[in-house]
Amino acid sequence: MVYVGIPKGQADQEEEVLRTIQDGDSDELTIKRFTESREKPGALWHIYAAKDTEKIREFLKKVAEEQGQENPVDHDPIHDQSWYLDRPLRKRLHQEYGVQGWAIVQFLGDVVFIPAGAPHQVHNLYSCIKVAEDFVSPEHVKHCFWLTQEFRYLSHTHTNHEDKLQVKNVIYHAVKDAVGILRANESSLSRP
Repeated sequence: MVYVGIPKGQADQEEEVLRTIQDGDSDELTIKRFTESREKPGALWHIYAAKDTEKIREFLKKVAEEQGQENPVDHDPIHDQSWYLDRPLRKRLHQEYGVQGWAIVQFLGDVVFIPAGAPHQVHNLYSCIKVAEDFVSPEHVKHCFWLTQEFRYLSHTHTNHEDKLQVKNVIYHAVKDAVGILRANESSLSRP
């Protein structure tokens, strides 16, 4: 979080931000960080375990059906980013599916790492600028490849239809670099 723009002279907005942080299930230390340290909060994140993705997807489809919305085959309630799980929905998700996430308030200067495939949502508390960088760690290549396959089933006009992670390219270049290092050190590797 590189910038948080807080309007001057709007005390009521500060109270609203505090309510949002509290309703967002933030812990007491985070609330104190805002109220006592007077740090600038930029965003409220809710991050869920990747293993709970299917349960969250099923829950969102169920809620959409209850509200009379369609669930087209070539769309996905998570990748469409058309839902925000407010407190009642988060509570219901926990009660009905046993899924509970983590609430993180990102203050000015904070970094938030999101594990591969972890469903998440973000609520900006003030005007803010965040710098995002996608990366693939070797430990999560399998999961990233699975996500890429999931994107292929979205409609061709969907923003996530393209292979943003470029997993196959990452694997190719990682193997190429590993082979290059092994060849460069071939003579020292063959010694007993």
